[in-house]
Amino acid sequence: MDRSSSKYFSTRPVVMANNGMAATSQPLATEIAVEILKKGGTAIDAAISANAALGLMEPTGAGIGGDLFAIVWDASEGKLHGLNASGRAPKSLQLERLRELCIDAIPEHGPLSVSVPGAVDGWFALHKRFGRLSMEEILAPAIEYAKKGFPVTEVIAGEWSESAGDLHSFPGFSELFMPGGRPPAAGEIFKNPRLGETYSILASDGRDAFYSGDIARGIHDYMHANGGYLSYEDFTSHQSDWVRPVSTNYRGHEVWELPPSGQGIAVLQMLNILEAYDLKKMGFGSPQYLHLLIEAKKLVFEDRARYYADPEFSEIPVDKLISKQYAASRRALINTERASHKLSYGNPEMLAHGDTVYLTVADSAGNMVSLIQSNYRGMGSGMTIASLGFGLQSRGELFSLETGHPNVYAPGKRPFHTIIPAFVTRDDGSLLTFGVMGADMQPQGQVQILVNLIDFEMNLQEAGDAPRIRHNGSSSPTGDVMSDGGTVLFESGFKPDVLDTLEGYGHCKGHNEEGESAFGGYQAILREKDQGVYLGASESRKDGHAAGY
Repeated sequence: MDRSSSKYFSTRPVVMANNGMAATSQPLATEIAVEILKKGGTAIDAAISANAALGLMEPTGAGIGGDLFAIVWDASEGKLHGLNASGRAPKSLQLERLRELCIDAIPEHGPLSVSVPGAVDGWFALHKRFGRLSMEEILAPAIEYAKKGFPVTEVIAGEWSESAGDLHSFPGFSELFMPGGRPPAAGEIFKNPRLGETYSILASDGRDAFYSGDIARGIHDYMHANGGYLSYEDFTSHQSDWVRPVSTNYRGHEVWELPPSGQGIAVLQMLNILEAYDLKKMGFGSPQYLHLLIEAKKLVFEDRARYYADPEFSEIPVDKLISKQYAASRRALINTERASHKLSYGNPEMLAHGDTVYLTVADSAGNMVSLIQSNYRGMGSGMTIASLGFGLQSRGELFSLETGHPNVYAPGKRPFHTIIPAFVTRDDGSLLTFGVMGADMQPQGQVQILVNLIDFEMNLQEAGDAPRIRHNGSSSPTGDVMSDGGTVLFESGFKPDVLDTLEGYGHCKGHNEEGESAFGGYQAILREKDQGVYLGASESRKDGHAAGY
């Protein structure tokens, strides 16, 4: 990269190791993953172990009451595999019932926002296909920490406090997550032996203990006692789906994402639009580049609002949306010196005629996994089964209630999902696994990482530490429509005259109320074929780090 741009942000060296690497958002979880690798576990074994630890140590972003997505590189096959381990809406809750409640949208918290947790099924699906160690060995570290306790880290403590302010009144939340009547402060020891007991049951009795055993019955009883609709039948019928990752080529790099019900293809659409511009010449942090980035995001999010949904309920034109031809038609709508205020989704059919946790692990055999897991909105719905040691996600909030919309609520349907793992391959055999946390920030954050790496030639750590922007206010899959161009949030590190120029283009600077968490959290592992070593990166916006051996 042009080293002169580094003076606008702080960074640190890339982590290097030749046997294995792990990067997570919590230091102890990273160390657990590395220890599992040293015991002979695969990258998938280590990822599951770290994810279990994060469900305990970072309940502000993860937990077995939430969902999971993963992309796995199988070194023996030289092939990528995708897993959608997200849950579906309760079968007993009808759209008509939601309308009878006279609500315009599903509430962000409470029983109506709860969908089936898919993470545990995702663990066992991944383990069955790619695991080596037993689940007893894999879950043992998290079980020990649950019983003996661990110190709550700084960023997580702050997010825990914020969530507690919103969720403390929901049944079971305070009992579990506010010992002594308050959330734990940074440095305090927190224990969750009931989650440890639940993990022990999963370790000994397997996946069915969660989906057809006493755990499912306990969630059923809790939900029906507290105004919810999630039932035992919803659990017994749940399963994850192996899906084919899709890709686009951006300047010689094949970028891979999972297709909807998630938003991964938004990354591919944005890259296709930006590909026509000489971003390297414009330079990192330039108003010309940032303007194009914002406008590409706006255009793609219009398509996201219209087309992204559960493919079992709607026909989604994925191949056409991520095609270069369609990108050219959307790119033509960009004014290079003026911000758009109102847009519409495209018509890809015309081409027929012409807060979340992210972690990544790599092992000595060359296997790599890109895994993302979430409760949505930090600690989820607030609905907490204290006796089991975890709360339930709020993904159901992301349904639309608009008749005829592809993402309209339906029983047994998956809601639109924001969490997206990513992977990059090159013809020379180099492999990159990475992700950026943070709901709507995820696709625009991933694009900024990739442009930093590819166009601005930053290294793996610099690409994550570089300041980011975030555009808010686009049209959404829940039915919101952009009418004023939205607002742009800027991290420190951008020159004042750049912000002035963007305001001159018509962009509106927004007020950031979320702090650093508004801009996501990045982890990455790169294996360069010619070197044969792993490079790891983890940014300072979160508590974690990368480590290898």
